[in-house]
Amino acid sequence: MPIDATEPYDPNNVFAKILRGEIPSKRVYEDEFAIAFHDINPHAPTHLLVIPTGPYVSWDDFSANASDAEIAGFVRAVGAVAREAGAVEPGYRLLANVGLNSGQEVPHLHVHVFAGKPLGPMLAGPMLAR
Repeated sequence: MPIDATEPYDPNNVFAKILRGEIPSKRVYEDEFAIAFHDINPHAPTHLLVIPTGPYVSWDDFSANASDAEIAGFVRAVGAVAREAGAVEPGYRLLANVGLNSGQEVPHLHVHVFAGKPLGPMLAGPMLAR
């Protein structure tokens, strides 16, 4: 069920529970700013999720409210995860959904890292008329 990215942070969301170790995950990266783990429902041979360790609902919330150190650390973590996964060549895709229209399902910022096969067009189907 898509979420409204303007809602307050819910400390009981699934990613908050993963951060606290209440729900297991197959972690591939961890530092003070981020953790990364395998998606439980992968859409590509490599499908990793990178989440900040801080309580941010979405990219919008994070970019407006995170400290400079958190932003730099998280962006560096996303790059490190892609490199460590061997995804830089032949390429990978990053995806961060924000809010209802994007289909964001978990109210904690997360970046998907997709790789391991040709990923096709950025969005499926033609753009709908406005």
